[in-house]
Amino acid sequence: MRCYSCSKLSYHVICKTCKEQLFVPNIGTKKVGTMDVISFYRYSTIGSLLHTKHKPEGFRIYKALAEMTMKPFMQEFTENNDGDVYIVGVDEYVKSGYAHVSLLTSAMKSKTSIPEHASLLATKRVNYSGKSLQYRLDNPREFVYTGTEDVHAILVDDIITTGITLQEAQKVLMQHGVNVLFALTLADVEEE
Repeated sequence: MRCYSCSKLSYHVICKTCKEQLFVPNIGTKKVGTMDVISFYRYSTIGSLLHTKHKPEGFRIYKALAEMTMKPFMQEFTENNDGDVYIVGVDEYVKSGYAHVSLLTSAMKSKTSIPEHASLLATKRVNYSGKSLQYRLDNPREFVYTGTEDVHAILVDDIITTGITLQEAQKVLMQHGVNVLFALTLADVEEE
């Protein structure tokens, strides 16, 4: 197999050299409404990797990104946290044989962090890619939550652009007594 980034021979989809030199997380936090959103990369750093999400190779790439970011983050978080926390992925809709956000939430599983797979699904399939803020506001995803109620949760998505999707998801979760501690995303589109 070859590294998806540098094309050198590798046992992994992203080779050790690229992980250590090109894809070192640069964690950033921003406030979206009342929620903190933590992102591991700027979109410009991993945009080409994120574009594989609905292609067969995206399964391996998203799994590798989750192992590099979400898993170690949760290991550290659960060491310093008492009690269970639920992991809620935003719209873990299966396309091309897998749900890319589900790969992120699966990597976060531990004794005290419990993924709630496919519990927050959009009833409207709206593509926000390249759309304006007004379009996003005029076309909500209309999420439905079927997971565990009255719990603490971490919201997970792959990308944050305007934060509209995360805010809509948080609002639906709050209606079910879910306290969203914060949100995690792989990448933040906003550049400084």
